[in-house]
Amino acid sequence: MGAILLRGVRGAITVERNDAGEIFSATRELLKAMIKENDIDPEDIASVIFTVTPDLNAGFPATAAREMGWRYVPLLGATEINVPGMPGKCIRALVHVNTGKSQRELKHIYLRDAARLRVDLVPQ
Repeated sequence: MGAILLRGVRGAITVERNDAGEIFSATRELLKAMIKENDIDPEDIASVIFTVTPDLNAGFPATAAREMGWRYVPLLGATEINVPGMPGKCIRALVHVNTGKSQRELKHIYLRDAARLRVDLVPQ
């Protein structure tokens, strides 16, 4: 492991409906996968930026992170740019983490229909 640096880990997931419970459940699924695949200790998370597509407004993804115990992690939510042809009902996360891993070692997680956002990073 190299020097401890601030790195970004990306992830995204889609939901079927604009429903708070579904948004929270999908966000938890995404964050848990990001943490597991990158062996991240939540204490090492500096901050998280969430975006949602304009068709999702029933709940804040940050609420799911708070429910996971991320009480002191700074969280921010925003609306994603509405680009034609991109997946709708999509939750994206950018987790800023203090880590000794290189950028190449980090695993970015794209689940469900969001996998087409970064086909170059999703195992086939």
